[in-house]
Amino acid sequence: MQTSDIADLINRVGIGDRAAFTALYRATSPRLFAICLRILRTKTDAEEALQEVYIKVWKRAKTFAIQTGSPSTWLAAIARNHAIDILRARKPATDDIDEAYDLEDQTISTPEQHVLIADEGRRIGNCMLELDAAHAQAVRRAYVDGWSYVELSENLNVPLNTVRTWLRRSLLKLRECMQR
Repeated sequence: MQTSDIADLINRVGIGDRAAFTALYRATSPRLFAICLRILRTKTDAEEALQEVYIKVWKRAKTFAIQTGSPSTWLAAIARNHAIDILRARKPATDDIDEAYDLEDQTISTPEQHVLIADEGRRIGNCMLELDAAHAQAVRRAYVDGWSYVELSENLNVPLNTVRTWLRRSLLKLRECMQR
């Protein structure tokens, strides 16, 4: 199925079209199941996670915007983030979740690349600490959890334009910090 077809299905799901939801599930569930299975490692856990992923897709479809990226990437991010959230809920806070993040990118082939990616993640984490707590939370929710500006505005109880300003300024600060 083509990217535009998937985007169309997501947009139709956003307006409550159940037939589009069924078609979207049939077209994308094998890939999203594979993502969940790769992270969670058991078929049962992956199947349960997949159901919850599609509940999130149903609820968030109205916030999907084709201009922000590929629909397949949007769906994969929801699945990956949900599976990682399940792992986090299982493990004590002291366990290292970096292992789950390493599973997502199969293009990394050498130990040196693994080290570079892990170092980059630590640098981003350190730069996030330089942001105001509310701004850092907004960045995480928008760019890691996939929240829309509208969801952030409602959840943080601030105007929509404030959310946009926070995110833009925070990204500029992060870019500046990463270039040091």
